Amino acid sequence: MEDYNKIIESLGVRFIKAKNINILKSVTIENNYDIENSLILVNSGSLAFGKEKEGCKAGEVFFVPGGKQVSITYGSGSAVSLSKDDFLNNKESYFQSYGNEAEAISDSYSYVSFEAKAFDSVNFFASLDIPAFRIDDSGKIATLIKAINHEVADSAPGKGRIIKVMTEQLVVELIRYILKQGLFVEQFATNSTYFKDPRLIDIFTFIKENLGEDLSNKVLANVANVSEDYVGQYFKMLTGINPQDYIEYQRMEEAVNLLRTSKKSIREIGKEVGYKDTAYFCRRFKMMFGIPAGKMRRRESLINV
Repeated sequence: MEDYNKIIESLGVRFIKAKNINILKSVTIENNYDIENSLILVNSGSLAFGKEKEGCKAGEVFFVPGGKQVSITYGSGSAVSLSKDDFLNNKESYFQSYGNEAEAISDSYSYVSFEAKAFDSVNFFASLDIPAFRIDDSGKIATLIKAINHEVADSAPGKGRIIKVMTEQLVVELIRYILKQGLFVEQFATNSTYFKDPRLIDIFTFIKENLGEDLSNKVLANVANVSEDYVGQYFKMLTGINPQDYIEYQRMEEAVNLLRTSKKSIREIGKEVGYKDTAYFCRRFKMMFGIPAGKMRRRESLINV
């Protein structure tokens, strides 16, 4: 239990967004992908996700870890199947945001998206490499999702502080649920092991602070004070992924952040996150997210309206 407390204490939680959504027409998005984590509460109707079309009924929540691609069917009727790109081009036909419960229709949901980073470097839920999953006993989590959305719609003083506190509580309740249900035991055990290794934390921190620089295995070996031949094996042994894959994910995450928050050109952004070849950066970006970098800039994320 002490190890889990250390993990929770290490997490930096940041609220991203929250909305209530009416589903105007049922739709399946085949390759849903977002950087941030999302907790989605079914208010009425139903949702389904994954290859097996696992269902979520009213009152249930499902969790989509950041960086995890998953098929999601919104609505209980016969659904049209769209790629993420096609959905983004026509999302107003399928989704409509609303302010309070009185405006909800027969198929509706509420969501909260957030970031959770261990030691301000590691995307915690992405590092677990777990699938999207349904939360059956969602009492506290569902209540917090509703409360956060209520605060977002309100204009009372201090709402930013309240949202921050409730989002942190939401993450703790999510981790408690996972532990209580005995889910992903091996992944949590692995995380608790490598979060105690200062050399690995040094590598995570160095990568975060130097995304635009040389991050070859030779450089990482010097940071961790291990041999170049061993650093890749060492990193993968503790995290389950090789360091260059982790680095690309971090670079693309920062690229998304810059696309959404800055006016820098795509070329400038690619260079800032370590890609000297703009065309290669654009190819890798589209391969990872399913849409071109320019479209990511012009639109909000998939479940935003």
